[in-house]
Amino acid sequence: MHYERAGGAWGTYMAAAAAATGGGGDPLERVERLARENAVVIFSVSSCCMCHAIKRLFCGMGVNPTVYELDEDPRGKEVEKALMRLLGTSSAVPVVFIGGKLVGAMDRVMASHINGTLVPLLKEAGALWL
Repeated sequence: MHYERAGGAWGTYMAAAAAATGGGGDPLERVERLARENAVVIFSVSSCCMCHAIKRLFCGMGVNPTVYELDEDPRGKEVEKALMRLLGTSSAVPVVFIGGKLVGAMDRVMASHINGTLVPLLKEAGALWL
């Protein structure tokens, strides 16, 4: 399933039922499993402008990220709390994983983009070919 918004698709959208693989498992384990199984994963909230900017950045680069909308999953609050613990911050979104590794929030992704380390990371993960 592709996640559609005005102007086109963001990438693969993790519907709440599909995203909750493992059902009642530990939220951190669910995060790690999604990150491991997909080249690029963005944990997002559909109404967040920073999340929107991150999704636009990756799609504009030709990357097809897996987008996990926390506000559309009944257990999204648990995942959000796990992400906050992982990051050590009070804000959990957006959070980006590339190649199974935590890149971080908006500031880390943008810094990587500006300093030129984001594209090699995406290529290494198989998310970008050119």
